[in-house]
Parts: sequence; C-alpha cells; structure tokens
Amino acid sequence: MTQLSPKAAETLKHWLQDPSVDESTKAELRALENDPQELEERFYRDLEFGTGGLRGVIGAGSNRINRYTVGRATQGFAKYILEQHTGEGRPSVVIAHDSRRFSPEFSLEAALVLAGNGIEAYLYPSLRSTPQLSFSVRHLQATGGVVITASHNPPEYNGYKVYNSEGGQLVPHEAEKVISYIMEVDSFDTVKRISQEEAESQGLLHWLGEKEDEAFTDTVAAVSVAREEITAKLGRDFKIVYTPLHGTGNHPVRRVLEKIGFTQVHVVPEQEQPDSEFTTVKSPNPEEREAFTLAIKLGEELNADLLIGTDPDADRMGAVVRDNEGKFVVLSGNQSGALMIHYYLSRLQEQGKLPKNGAVVKTVVTSEMGAAVAAHYGATIFNTLTGFKYIGEKMTQFEASGEYTYLFGYEESYGYLAGNYARDKDAVLAAMLIAEAGAYYKAQGKTLYDVLQELYEQFGYFLESLESRTLKGKDGVAQIQGIMSDWRSNPPQEIAGSAVSEILDFSLGLNGLPKENVLKYMLADGSWFCLRPSGTEPKIKVYFAVRGQSLQNAKDKIVALSEQVMARVDGK
Repeated sequence: MTQLSPKAAETLKHWLQDPSVDESTKAELRALENDPQELEERFYRDLEFGTGGLRGVIGAGSNRINRYTVGRATQGFAKYILEQHTGEGRPSVVIAHDSRRFSPEFSLEAALVLAGNGIEAYLYPSLRSTPQLSFSVRHLQATGGVVITASHNPPEYNGYKVYNSEGGQLVPHEAEKVISYIMEVDSFDTVKRISQEEAESQGLLHWLGEKEDEAFTDTVAAVSVAREEITAKLGRDFKIVYTPLHGTGNHPVRRVLEKIGFTQVHVVPEQEQPDSEFTTVKSPNPEEREAFTLAIKLGEELNADLLIGTDPDADRMGAVVRDNEGKFVVLSGNQSGALMIHYYLSRLQEQGKLPKNGAVVKTVVTSEMGAAVAAHYGATIFNTLTGFKYIGEKMTQFEASGEYTYLFGYEESYGYLAGNYARDKDAVLAAMLIAEAGAYYKAQGKTLYDVLQELYEQFGYFLESLESRTLKGKDGVAQIQGIMSDWRSNPPQEIAGSAVSEILDFSLGLNGLPKENVLKYMLADGSWFCLRPSGTEPKIKVYFAVRGQSLQNAKDKIVALSEQVMARVDGK
C-alpha cells in the first residue's frame, strides 16, 4: 500500500471502509494488495465523466466502471434532471442498454437511483440500440436519457452515456453542470437509491417494450425514399448479408429492411445472438475488415450484393460492396457517407422534395468529398467538432430557427443520420439507406462501387486514412499529452513535400466551436491531417485526407503524408 500515490491510497482506504460498499467488492480489492500497480491504475483518479458520459474497464475502483461509479454518476445526473424539468408532473428518464457485461445490472442501478430522487425511469428490459434510446427520449417527451454501452470497445469495457430532453448527448456546457454535481457526491451513502419493488409500487419505474419498438422502426422506415420501388420489385432482386456483431442491431435492422420490402436478408448465424465476449471477432467494430470475415464468407457462398455490419449498440454501420472484379471491398465511413448523400439528395430532388434551405452537417475530421456532393445539390455544409452530439445540437438549432432544413449528418467513423427523429447516429437508418441505394443502382446495372467511381470522376479523387496508437493507463495519458504538446510547440513547416498553410488549434475555440484538444494542419496542396486524443478510448488518433488527380496519385499522396506524420508521432 505504501507504494501507491497519496490520491490512490486515500481513495482505496475510503472504499474499503465505506459501509455502503459490498463485501465482494472489498474482497476483489484486498486480493490486489500485492499488486500496487493495478491498484494505482484503479484509484489514481475518478473515472472521467466526459461530454459523452463514462467509459472504462469493468471492475472495482474509482477509475473503473461498476455499480458504485454508475450510481454516483446517476446521482449527479439526477440533480441536473431535476433542475432541467420545468413541466407538469414528475421528470422522467428513458434507459436502454446493449449486450455487454453487466449492462442490465448497470441500467437497473441507474433506474433505481433516479427513482430514489423522485424521477420516473422508463426502462427497456432487454438490449436496445443507442439510436432507439435517442428516439425514445423524444417520442416519450422525457427529460433525459441514459444508455449503458461502450460501443465498439473491447469486451472488458462498458460505458454510461447521458442524453438531454432533445435526445442528444450532452454538449460541453451541459456536461460541465453534470460533472460539477457528480463531484458533490463524495460518499456512496449519499446516493439516493430505492429497491425495485419500491420504485414500481410508487410509479417510478416503468417497463418499455414492443409498442416502443414498433414506433421506432416505423419512424425509421418512413425516411425511405424508395419504399414503393423496393416493395414492388427491387427488394426481391437484391441479396443482403447482415451481421449485428453480437449486438443490438439484429431485430431493428431486420425489421426495417423487411418493412420497406427487402426479402433476401441473410444474417450471419455465428454473430446473430448477443454475446458480451464478442467471441467471433477481435473487435466488434465495423470499421475493421476483420469484423466482416464471416460475413464475406457467407456473402461469397450466397453471391450477395451487399454486406452490412453494425456495432454492439447499433449506432455505427459498415458496408462491404463488390468491386469491378467481383471481390468484396469494405467502404470507408467517408465513402459510405458520400454515397448515401448522393443517393438520398438525388432521390429527394427527383421527387421534388429537396428543400432550398437544406443542410448537411459533418465533423472537422470528415472528408470533404461528401461536402462537395452535398453542395452540388444546393445544400449548405456545416462543420462541427468530432462527436455526433454536436451534429445533434445543430439539428436542434435548425429546428428552432427554421433557417435551415436538416438533411443528413455524418462522421467518418461510420455514424450517419437522415431524418429528424433522433439526435444520435443510427446504424439502423444507415443500413436501410445503403441497402436501398444498392438496390436502386442495381436496377440501373450499376454496383455501389461503380457509383463511387463516378463520384470520384465528378468531384475528385478524395482519399482518407486513420492511424491510431493505443497508450493505456496513467503513463499512456501522459504520453498522449506529450505528443499533443510537441506538435503544438514545434509545428512543422512542411510535410510530404507540401508547405503547411494553416494550423487550426481547436483548443482555442475556433469558429464559435467549443474548445477541444484537436490540432488540424492544412497543407498547400489541399491535403490535411489532424491529431486528436480519443474521448472514449486510451488512444491518440491521427486523420489524413488528400485529393488527387487520379486514384493512384491520391494513394501515393496519402502514403507519403501518413508515413512522415506517424514517424514523428512514434518518436522516430
């Protein structure tokens, strides 16, 4: 114990002496008394409540996610909810969870703490997607929302995300209030919690189910711009392989595809059922080709037209299409985004439904290709910081002012939303749009890959890539801070033969955006790269984007750019 830092030692002592901490948790901690390094990692700080909430490794400790850190966070959130509620009756919060370890337990814990504070909790009894949670907050006119998920993180992680009454994740000024209220909870015995029986008998705990599921899938299906065509013929001639990657997407994705008329949807059997260990994949992340290994195998067997994958909480969608040689290739988030913008806006235009004040919203690390396509259809493009909460915030602003009509929002990290029914990215919606785009173009004798090549020829050969470095623990935090400090204090004058023309340091609060630890370097040839510490994982991410005169030229440019930048990031 003497080898621990003062902060860690004091917090550990508090946990061991607190009568409200159960004996099994204390036993877990005592078993680590000969492992000071592990205890230091668990107690050197409180698990950080960022603008999206909590995310961390499951286990006992203040820097871990467990029923106590969830309860403490919920107590702080409860104070915020009580402050925000201005209507008649009691405030309310909708709660959903994914397929991860302890997700049901953590969601019930949150519900009982909210109930203990006199807040009605509307709880889904089994796994539901994050976008359905966002929709349900709006649909039920709740004061807020909570979803228990760690998205595509490894199995040892879980998380706790909170939502405002608009169904959006909290933006910084909202999160700062919640964080201040959480900091006031200095002892677990001050967390107000009642039993499930008490909560139900007092009308403070309600269970949601099929009625709400149907409302969500009906609303998503209503966004379709080809429903009659899909139902009449196209849906019968288009073969889809889908994998939910052991997560929440299985039922809603299949329901929506069926609703709009797709009859040949084949689910990867090995990945259909929920599995908190994600045993068939290294990472349940549709951004990675390895996650599609089984889907590609099934797709080849069935001669499928399109493969779709969604992450565990079904807010990210990845697509795999056939190239000119008939081989399956994984689309990047930027490529899928550009294809969906082109398809969705062109169909709205054909149908006379494209508004003159349409807006497309993307993040500062997302490709400019989608922006170029959107501008072609007369849309105004808005840039936000990384995080769909900022896109959701823009949607709410548009709705309030009427100055713009929201059309589509997306992030390079496979998050998309069309329609105004939610304030978070929705893989269910994205799966529907990419499928109907594929079927629509197939009827014209084209694949989605063909259409992508047409977009390159029309708008330029945009290519993007992402490199990340995982740096875990206390030392990793310091390393990431050191990398960002180095690039700030010693900015390059030239990279890959092109001069640095502009440096955008978003920690200064540029263009009216909130301050965030992000650096973006613009190059004279139109390329750019961006350094950003992840807000949800122990990683630093580096984004690269180029625009070439040909596909090969773009490939050469992005290789040269990423090699030089990453050599410095890696200290070489």
